[in-house]
Amino acid sequence: MQPLLTFAILLICTLSLQAQGQQPDVAKLKADARKVVGTIGADRAKTQIYCQILDLSDQADQENDSKKRMDISQKIDLLQKKLGSDFVAVVHALDDVNPDSPDGQELSSIFGSLDESCE
Repeated sequence: MQPLLTFAILLICTLSLQAQGQQPDVAKLKADARKVVGTIGADRAKTQIYCQILDLSDQADQENDSKKRMDISQKIDLLQKKLGSDFVAVVHALDDVNPDSPDGQELSSIFGSLDESCE
């Protein structure tokens, strides 16, 4: 899966925990993302959960029925919680980063290493 697509999926499948207009500390977000990706990548069970999230995200994107999309979204939320509060916090902070910006592209590439584990 392409890193930009993964980044977009993570943005779409989560609800923002931060107030609108609040800018994240991008340097801290990048460090947190690297830490989270390293933690997940080092744990086979967590890597499988991450891959399940990506698969479900793909299903949600292809689903036309809004109720089914909502059900899939709830499953994704539960799986994200299994990856830990740090993962959830990073994913939610991504809502405030433009995926087309240099920072967004760098964050996307950080998660790209996990995507390769899912192929």
